[in-house]
Amino acid sequence: MTLWFVFALMTVAAIFAVLWPLGRGARPDNQGSEVAVYKDQLAEIERDLAAGLIAQPEAEAARVEISRRLLAAAGTESALVPTSSLKWRRAAAVLALVGLPLVAAAIYIPLGSPALRDFPLAQRERGAGSGMAQSLENLVVQVQQHLEKNPTDGRGWNVLAPVLERLGRFDEAVRAYRSSITYNGESAERRSDLGEAITAAASGVVTAEAKAEFERAHALNADDPKANYFLGLAAEQDGRKDDAANIWRALLAKAPADAPWRPLVQTSLARVGGGGATMPALSDETIAASKEMNDGDRNAMIRGMVERLATRLKQNGDDVEGWLRLVRAYLVMGDRDKALGASTDARQAVARDSERLRQLNEGLKTLGLDG
Repeated sequence: MTLWFVFALMTVAAIFAVLWPLGRGARPDNQGSEVAVYKDQLAEIERDLAAGLIAQPEAEAARVEISRRLLAAAGTESALVPTSSLKWRRAAAVLALVGLPLVAAAIYIPLGSPALRDFPLAQRERGAGSGMAQSLENLVVQVQQHLEKNPTDGRGWNVLAPVLERLGRFDEAVRAYRSSITYNGESAERRSDLGEAITAAASGVVTAEAKAEFERAHALNADDPKANYFLGLAAEQDGRKDDAANIWRALLAKAPADAPWRPLVQTSLARVGGGGATMPALSDETIAASKEMNDGDRNAMIRGMVERLATRLKQNGDDVEGWLRLVRAYLVMGDRDKALGASTDARQAVARDSERLRQLNEGLKTLGLDG
């Protein structure tokens, strides 16, 4: 309120300084006018005549000439601005002094937020995040409406698919990627994106369907990093750790030094490079069965596997790779609290082995749980 009061005073002062001259009348300036000069000259003639400095005829002639000039000057100065002009100026000044703040308030109150309190930085950041999500949702609606009218627009499917995946709408993203391939043609990147969406829909399990997409991408481009990474992940989930390690080593050997996905591949390679058991292998029958399951049954199967892994790690906590796999599984399923609990249990389990603890902390840091 203090700030608003200061602003109001400043506004009034500025308006008053501008409008004050408009409300004032003209100041009389008799001494500087022609009438006053001529009157002084007449008085001076009378003084000179009395003092005998000029003769009577000369004084009379000068008096007549000055009187003529005095009458002409008096007639000119009488044509002053009408008094109503001063009244209008004062009325305009009062109207501006009162009306301008009222007009400003009338505009601000419906358009502004005078009662809105300040937001802390964290709250503003959350608001920005929700605004971004809302803008993505709006984009999805607009593109979907466009594609309803133009279903063969490959560019539209290219735009829609990754946005759906980012929003976590994986099943819709899978359909969008398929449409993108249909109307844009095959490419290693599109096949890899489709396989990734299928994997995400299966809560991180590289199903037979997803693996087939990665193999198609690899056939189109043997150096496609996403296809190679997920093919290694599929080998790991099948229990073929050596094959997974070979795939990831070859991927790192060809990768640029500044590739953003290098840390992920390095962590995965470290996970399969050590001893100990990992997550139970998925048999071909299990993978095939998961393909036919609905989302609920498939998620239940995956959760069951994760719980079995958690039970085994409680009995044998030396398996760093197993702990990292468990934490990642919880993160994929959206159970961050369980992921944090598992990371705490893992640190306690390997606390006496400095090397295992180092590997564990590096892996957890990669997963975003370095606290």
